[in-house]
Amino acid sequence: MKRLLTLLLVFTLVLTACGGNKSGSGDKSSKLSQSKSLNLNLSGEPYTLDPAFASDTTSWWVIDSIYSGLYRKGENGKPELDAAESVRISDDKKTYTFKLKDGLKWSNGDALTAKDFEYSWKRVLDPKTAAYSPSALYFIEGAEAYNTNKGKVEDVKIKAVDDKTLQVGLKNPIDFFPKIITGAAYYPVNKNVVEKNKKWSAEASTLVTNGPFVVEEWKHNDHINLKKNDKSHLADKVKLPSVHFKMVADTNTEYQLYKNGELDLLPGVGADVLKQVKGSKELKSYENFSVGTYSFNINEKPVNNKKIRQALSYAIDRKSFVENVLKGGQKPAYGYVSPGAKDSTGKDYTEYTKQYYKFDAKKAKALLREGLKEEGLDKLPKITLKTNGEGINKKSAEVVQEMLKQNLDVDIAIETQEWKTYIDTFKQKDFQIARMGWNGDFLDPYPMLALYESKSSSNFTNWKNKKYDELLEASLKEQDDKKRYQLLAEAEAILMDELPIIPINFGYTNSLIKSNVKGIKTDALSRPEFVFAEKVVK
Repeated sequence: MKRLLTLLLVFTLVLTACGGNKSGSGDKSSKLSQSKSLNLNLSGEPYTLDPAFASDTTSWWVIDSIYSGLYRKGENGKPELDAAESVRISDDKKTYTFKLKDGLKWSNGDALTAKDFEYSWKRVLDPKTAAYSPSALYFIEGAEAYNTNKGKVEDVKIKAVDDKTLQVGLKNPIDFFPKIITGAAYYPVNKNVVEKNKKWSAEASTLVTNGPFVVEEWKHNDHINLKKNDKSHLADKVKLPSVHFKMVADTNTEYQLYKNGELDLLPGVGADVLKQVKGSKELKSYENFSVGTYSFNINEKPVNNKKIRQALSYAIDRKSFVENVLKGGQKPAYGYVSPGAKDSTGKDYTEYTKQYYKFDAKKAKALLREGLKEEGLDKLPKITLKTNGEGINKKSAEVVQEMLKQNLDVDIAIETQEWKTYIDTFKQKDFQIARMGWNGDFLDPYPMLALYESKSSSNFTNWKNKKYDELLEASLKEQDDKKRYQLLAEAEAILMDELPIIPINFGYTNSLIKSNVKGIKTDALSRPEFVFAEKVVK
C-alpha cells in the first residue's frame, strides 16, 4: 500500500524539484553523493509511527528501523533474535520463555525491561486502545477474550517474570509463532512516555523508541530524518550515520532525484521508469508476497449479492491488466494467496489450490442477470469504487471501470481520496468497492487468509463464514504441514466462492539501488531494508 500526497503538494514539489538554478542543484547532488547518509523517498507522510496503529507499508518502512522486537525479520522473513538473547520453548510448544539482552535502553536512556513488552502487547489488546491489529495477538491464550470484552487482562498469558524474562502462553502449539512476533503489533513502547502524552508518537521531539535508528527531525508532509541510535543494542552493526526521507509523491520527480544523486534508492518503480532502466545493474527485480485487490462491503447493495460480485470479477481481464497497465512483472491473481509460500517438502501453496475467475464476459453477463433477478432488480444500481487518487491506483481504477463497461455494460463511478483520509474511509467500511493491497507478514498462506476471519481486526468487508473460520482454526492445530496446507486451500476455495474481495494481481518489485550502497536486503516480504546497509564513499 503506497502512501500518497495530495495533488496540490505534488504540484509544489514538482516545481521545487525541477526549477531553480541548475548549478545549485548539482552542488547539492554532489554533496549528497559524498555523504555516508542514505537518502530515500517515502512518497508521503506516514499514517502513524505508533506501532499499535500502523497499517501501511509507508509507516512500516520507518517503524521497522526505529523499533526492535524480540525477533527481527531475516532473509525472507526468517526470524532472528533481536532484543531477546535466548528463547526456551516448552515440550508441548505452547509456552515461550524469552530472556532479554543485558543493558537494553530506550532512546531517552530509560531501561527497557520485559515489563515494557508485557505492557505494550496488552496495550494492543486493550479494547480501549482500538489498535489496528489486535487479532495479530490472538494466538496467545486469553488475548481474544480480553480484546473482545469477554475476559480479563489478568487471564492473558503474557507475563514479565522479572526484568529480563518474558513468558508467553499460546492457545495452540504453532511452529511459526516466532515469525508472527516479528510484526509491528509486537514492538514495545515506553509506558511512561505513552501515558504522559497521548500524542507522543506525532513529533520527533516526543518519540521515544528502541530501534537501530531514532527520529531526529520530522517536518510533516516534507521530510523525516533519522540518525543512528547509539543506545541501541544493534549500534555496533549499524553503519549508516543517518537516513533522510523525502516525501515526493510524483514518480517522475522521484526518478529525476534518483538520477541526480539526491536519492540513493527507489523501493519501487513504475512502467515508465522501468522502460528507461531496463538492463541497468542498479535494477533489482523480484517477486513479493502480496496481492492487489478490490474489497466489497457486502452489507452494501447491490454488492451484497454473491452472483453480482462474481459477475464483476469475471468481467475483469487480469492478464491484460498486468501486461498493459502495471507492466512490471506482476502476475494475474486467479486466487488470493501469492506464490512463494512452500510446505516442508518445497511444494508451493498455489499447487494446492485452483485458478479462479479467468476472464469470461459471457459467464459474467449470465451471473449478473441471475444476481439482479435474485435482488428483484432490472438493472444494476449505481456502484462507486473508492481508491487513493494518485499514481497507478487511479489509472488502475479507470481501467477496471472501462473493462466493466465494455464486458458487462455496467457503469462504475470512481471516487478518489488522499491516502490518509482513504485509510480511515476503508477502516470505517465506508465503501461499496475499495482498492487495497495486502502484504503477507511472513511466507505462509495463513496470515493472508486470516485477514478475512470473522474475528480479524483487518477484515473490513463485513463478510463472515463459519466454515471458513473453522478451517483456519483447524490449520493452527494441524502439525502435518501437507494437511495444514490442504485445510488452508479448502478455506481459500470458500473465500473465492463467496468473494468478499476480488484479487487482481500478485506483487512484483522493481527497485533501483545505487551501486555504492551495499547491504540492502531485498526479499519477498518487505520494501528494501536499509537497517544494516552501508553507503560507500570514495
